[in-house]
Amino acid sequence: MTYARPLDLADDGLPAPRRHLAVAVLLMALILVVLDAAIANVALPSIAASLGAHPGDTVWVVSSYQLAVLVALLPCGALGEIYGPRRVFLIGVTVFTLASAACAIATSLPMLVGARFVQGLGAGAIMALAAMNLRFAVPERMLGSIIGFNTMAVAISSAAGPGVAGAILSLASWPWLFAVNIPIGIVVLACGGFLGHLGGVRRRFNLAALAANTLMFLLFFAGADRIAEAPVGGAALIAGSALCLFALLRLERDTSTPIVPTDLLAEPGFRIAAIGSVVCFTGQMLGFVAIPFYLQHTMGMSPALAGLHMMAWPAATIIIAPVSGRLADRIKTAWLCAIGGGLMAAGLLIAGLAPADPKAILFVLGMVLAGGGFGLFQTPNNRILLLSAPKARSGAAGAMQGTARLTGQTMGSIAMSVIFALAPLSIAPNLALVLAGVCAAVAAVISLSRARYEAS
Repeated sequence: MTYARPLDLADDGLPAPRRHLAVAVLLMALILVVLDAAIANVALPSIAASLGAHPGDTVWVVSSYQLAVLVALLPCGALGEIYGPRRVFLIGVTVFTLASAACAIATSLPMLVGARFVQGLGAGAIMALAAMNLRFAVPERMLGSIIGFNTMAVAISSAAGPGVAGAILSLASWPWLFAVNIPIGIVVLACGGFLGHLGGVRRRFNLAALAANTLMFLLFFAGADRIAEAPVGGAALIAGSALCLFALLRLERDTSTPIVPTDLLAEPGFRIAAIGSVVCFTGQMLGFVAIPFYLQHTMGMSPALAGLHMMAWPAATIIIAPVSGRLADRIKTAWLCAIGGGLMAAGLLIAGLAPADPKAILFVLGMVLAGGGFGLFQTPNNRILLLSAPKARSGAAGAMQGTARLTGQTMGSIAMSVIFALAPLSIAPNLALVLAGVCAAVAAVISLSRARYEAS
């Protein structure tokens, strides 16, 4: 089965200027949740000192948020289709904003970790339904460009996260990292009426499937967390996660709109794009974790200088992502993804294999290639994940997009943990960068195989 290129439909999407305001609301909410995932790392030492917690335990301030997002994405996509994407999206914003307030007033680490988990549930709803709301707000002929700007906004937020956190912490204490979300969340809620009002398609929500989905990600996350220090136990937990997936698929085998969107995955274009996304984000996370170690331990840079060199990747993504969105209107997305994955692979392999250079010229060149390739890959790949699904299943498509990203990043973290456990620090970052390059190359080949399903 093929999927067609977007048609120029004059009556598609919301009228201007409401359309522009709706896109601004969606981008504001996405930037909020991406920033919140990126800023907490910087504050962990301050949180440990303030709450009298062990530094190792504070990692759960970050992990609980990531786990909750994983747990929430697929169910929230289904709920958005049932009750309407705007309603569930704005409920997610409300939960996120209230949980941010709870984080800001937390007086103990367990209270903060619990509030962060609830915050992640709200973020999962936002991530899952942003795509569905976007698709109904924007004409399909403009979606390529808008998705490009969306990718650019997410890249800017990810890159700016540590800097924003540092700026806030230089002026105030760590609770303000979460308190600043409150007025932004209120603005998003106040402007939520600009989003399209769409009724859902009422159907039964399978609570047994919800339980299986939740347990699946809990076991997967727990296994990933333990795989390096306790390989047998970690592998057993991941195997348990696989059994939960099997049970989930069995529970929904007769459902036309399952939580895990097997109906969408049955379409070759969607399936290949999802697999390519998982593999690409595995490489991205391997690279992102390895690069600071490479710069500081192999190259001997200070943390500040290392951070400056790392900016080459997001800077290239920011430049290329909008261009890629426009190119996707004219060129087969499979070709763009293949070229992007190839450039990303080349950049990571240059960084991992090139001899150490005091001026880091080859490293910066590699980061520019990798970041540009990543932007060139992600925009058209996200476009296919969104547009190859029927509009009524846009919630599942958006949720699958987020799940593929987080699954890939978790797999990258697992691979990095194993590399650190097996290889000395002197060579581990280089090995990780080479493996990241291999992942990007595999993603390019996978994407190229999608060309035959794409209309010219």
